[in-house]
Amino acid sequence: MSDRAQVIMDAAERRIRDAGYSGFSFREIAADVGVASSSVHHHFPTKEALAAAVARRYTDRFEAAVLQEEEAGAPRVEAWLRVFRRAFLQDGRMCLCGSLGATSADLPPTVAAEARRFFERGLDNLMAGPLDAALTAEGAKRTLATLEGAMLLARALGDMSVFDQATSALV
Repeated sequence: MSDRAQVIMDAAERRIRDAGYSGFSFREIAADVGVASSSVHHHFPTKEALAAAVARRYTDRFEAAVLQEEEAGAPRVEAWLRVFRRAFLQDGRMCLCGSLGATSADLPPTVAAEARRFFERGLDNLMAGPLDAALTAEGAKRTLATLEGAMLLARALGDMSVFDQATSALV
């Protein structure tokens, strides 16, 4: 993928994490990047194609960040907590797939599928591994819901300490 396409995806990711799928247009992305709208369309023919590509990239990067934390010695749930917390601290934005998932009934099918992929893979990851470290299906759902909910609550209240308080029982 070209550098220009990556920059377009970065701009779309910021806007989706702030305002969801309906919170951006190609015109706004073009203005953010400093190109003509036709340039955005050249790389991504539709808004649906752009959002799906952004969600796919987000999921892959998120998984890589969790793996990096685990390889550094963090237990699985703590690795997820660290990645969520770091993402929120860096820019105060919501989890991209959490933002998309909140409106999944209104999303185009390919975008909804990519948001679902984030959650399915996350649940699979939380349930995988050594028996003493793997969570039950219920525990994995509770963990992921706690992380997403804590991020939402902290953002709504504008207070990072709310995230830490809400997730304190996870580790």
